[in-house]
Amino acid sequence: MNFITFLGIGKMGLPMANNLANAGYKVTCWNRTPAKLEHLPPLLEGNSDLNTAISGAGIVISMLSDGSATKEVISRLSDTSLSSVKTWIEMASVLPQEAIDQASYLKKNSIEYLDSPVSGGTVAAKNGNLAIMVGGEENIFHKTKEIFYPLGRPVLVGPIGTGQLAKLANQAIVGITIGAVAEAVLLLERGGADVDAVRDALSGGFADSTILQQHGARMSKRNFEPGGSVKTQLKDLNNIQKVAKMLDLDLPMLNDVTKRYLTLADNSQNLEKDHSALFIELLKRNKIKD
Repeated sequence: MNFITFLGIGKMGLPMANNLANAGYKVTCWNRTPAKLEHLPPLLEGNSDLNTAISGAGIVISMLSDGSATKEVISRLSDTSLSSVKTWIEMASVLPQEAIDQASYLKKNSIEYLDSPVSGGTVAAKNGNLAIMVGGEENIFHKTKEIFYPLGRPVLVGPIGTGQLAKLANQAIVGITIGAVAEAVLLLERGGADVDAVRDALSGGFADSTILQQHGARMSKRNFEPGGSVKTQLKDLNNIQKVAKMLDLDLPMLNDVTKRYLTLADNSQNLEKDHSALFIELLKRNKIKD
């Protein structure tokens, strides 16, 4: 169980894999873009061949871009390479049904499954304090949860698929709150208030939040270097829309903020900016040149 294969070493995956290695686990990394394997931190090993990378691993952690990417990767795995795998942990954000389908497919090889998406962005990934929302059987969670501790704080939220549902709820709150903070920051700027001073004044009150403090500062400084990207936020909002439709729900604030992110994404240069760049859409809406 100390041998982990980590699939997907992007902006989130690489620091997560490195934290596991620093905690004493043997970690082999695989990435769809092999060039990313060329300059790994010292404790990480890389293998560009998918089946070889997984062969011998007790745990596989997937942090690929989306559910379709994970499905494609799983379909390429041989029974031989999967023979040592006891547990598959899906830590990317995918649809709840995609997690359920992954678990069902892997169960044919007697592989246990947890869907365990994360929140906190690249800073939390590096610092090992991600929020980890876990869906799966309680006994599997308890015998596997030590794997999560170098990464952050795991909480079992229900059966398979509910980890992803919790992440979608998280992203709904994040997206809508970013929209609210953007409007508040613009109101303060146009009215002549000191935005930093107001954030300090609101600290500890009902309106305070990590988004107000961190993203409010990003907006006032026009610093949109990515933590969580516009592209990822929009992917999650679109997934929430799919689940809401399936549940026959009308979510008006979610609908509005999704449209705003779509408008922001019309300019492809915005896709890799931090999701707090929704502020740019608000400036344009108000015909304010910055």
